[in-house]
Amino acid sequence: MDLIRHLRFFVTVAEEGHFGRAAAVLDMTQPPLSQGLRKLEQHLGSELVHRTRQGAVLTPAGAELLPRARLLVDDADRFLAEARRVARARGLLHWGATRVLPDRLVTLCVTVLSRRGEATVATRSASTVELVDAVRSGMCDLAVVEHPALTEGLEAGPVVKLRRWLVVPADHRSARSDRPRLPMLSDLTFAAPPRTGNPAAFDAAQDLLRERGLDVETTPAADDRAVLAAVAAGTHFGMSTSPPGSVPGVAWLDWAPSALALRVRIVRRADADVGAHVDALDRVLFKERVR
Repeated sequence: MDLIRHLRFFVTVAEEGHFGRAAAVLDMTQPPLSQGLRKLEQHLGSELVHRTRQGAVLTPAGAELLPRARLLVDDADRFLAEARRVARARGLLHWGATRVLPDRLVTLCVTVLSRRGEATVATRSASTVELVDAVRSGMCDLAVVEHPALTEGLEAGPVVKLRRWLVVPADHRSARSDRPRLPMLSDLTFAAPPRTGNPAAFDAAQDLLRERGLDVETTPAADDRAVLAAVAAGTHFGMSTSPPGSVPGVAWLDWAPSALALRVRIVRRADADVGAHVDALDRVLFKERVR
């Protein structure tokens, strides 16, 4: 759990006395704010806020802990501001790429960012949820994340669709079909990144499969390598941004490119001076889009 972020929820609710107003101040919707505060309360083992018709009222525990929470949030803000100052002085650019982004595109993005000559580029590969939190906290200056995703409080660029294929065992009946259909995969398990990495995108993929007549079990596979390994074992299928190649035991299906496309976008904080870097990455992604 991101303790500082959730303490910020608590402090803002306490100061505003109302969940709706607090959500507006934090530039997010009310449900995730309320869920985040409950998660903090569960973590601490104490109820901090009474939820009433009139608004949010501090409990005795909440009133006792609020001053310390304010200090921690303020210290975190000062620490991040100082860290960003040091990073700028050293010429460091911290950016992140979702694990589902193909390796070739990640290295292309690094090359483009490095060519600007203004900073040393440090790359972080993580799930979309982790990257969004890293950008919010200032640990990353910008990131390419999967869409859809919860990005409250951040500026998000346009959505770009990247080519993605269905991958199946090489000896599976769908690999030998001239017109493969999703229901043919009903005897396989779906290997996909875990839902915790990006619940919205996970659910969207499940909805796509169900709409096309396929409802199957899912096995977590953290990245493209894990997906391909599960498929090669003969019991799974998956989605991969790796182009068709000589991977033993795996076949690529050219199925509904637009529907299957990986949707990504760039996120950054509103106060981050990274506009030129965002523009450079936008051009890279735009050239790779599904046409």
